[in-house]
Amino acid sequence: MSLTITLTGTGGAQLVPVFGCHCAACHRARQNAAHRRKPCSAVVQFNDTVTLLDAGIQDLMEHFPAGAFQQFLLTHYHMDHVQGLFPLRWGVGDKIPVYGPPDEQGCDDLFKHPGLLDFSHTVEPFVVFDLQGLQVTPLPLNHSKITFGYLLETAHSRVAWLSDTAGLPDKTLKFLLNNHPQVVIIDCSYEPRPETPKNHSDLTTIIALNAVIRCPRVILTHISHVFDQWMMKNPLPTGFEAGYDGMRIVLD
Repeated sequence: MSLTITLTGTGGAQLVPVFGCHCAACHRARQNAAHRRKPCSAVVQFNDTVTLLDAGIQDLMEHFPAGAFQQFLLTHYHMDHVQGLFPLRWGVGDKIPVYGPPDEQGCDDLFKHPGLLDFSHTVEPFVVFDLQGLQVTPLPLNHSKITFGYLLETAHSRVAWLSDTAGLPDKTLKFLLNNHPQVVIIDCSYEPRPETPKNHSDLTTIIALNAVIRCPRVILTHISHVFDQWMMKNPLPTGFEAGYDGMRIVLD
C-alpha cells in the first residue's frame, strides 16, 4: 500500500495572512484562499490507518469526526501545534492515543485534564516504534521546547518530517544521511539569511543541510508571510518546493 501525507497546514504561529499585515503575500492570501496557511500539520495515511501529525488547527473536530483517525503524533507542545486538542479532549467515546516527546510540562493543563486523550505513549530519540505497520523513528530537533521530527518508513518508502527546527542536531543530520529519505518535509520559515534564525530555519540553512542529506525532493513548510513575499519574486533551487495547504505527497 502507498504512504500518503497530506499537508493540512504549512504556516507558522502567525499564519498567512497575518493579522493587520498588508504586505503583498498577506494581500494575496486574503484575495485567494489557496495562498492561506494554517498551523503546520499533516495527515499520514498508511493502509487503513490515519494518523494526525500535530493538532494546531483550531477547528480540528470539524474536519476529523470520531473514528476518522487512530492517533495523534505530536512534534512538541507549543500551542500552535496542540490547540485543536483542547476542545476535542472533552468529547465522549474511546480513548485516543497521543504519541509525542517526553515533555513534563506539556501545554497548559492538557496532562492534568486529558479527557479522551491518552498521553502515556511517550517516545524516545532514535527508538523505532510501530503505528499499525508504519515504522516511526523520533528525531531530535533544535527548538525552544523539546521537539521531535519523525522518519516515517514502510517497506518501500521513507519520508522525514522535520518541523519545528533551526538547522538540525548533528546526530539527526547523520541519521538522515545514513537512511536516505525519498522526501524531506522541513521547517523553512524564512528567506535566505546570513545566519540561521532562532527556533526556525531559513532557506540558506536548508540548502546547506540538503547538501549533506542529498534528498531528491525537499518540501518546505512552516512558511512565514515574509518568506512567501520573497518567493513571489525569487525561484527556489531545483529539488526544492514550497508546500501548500492541501498538498498530497504519495509514495508507492
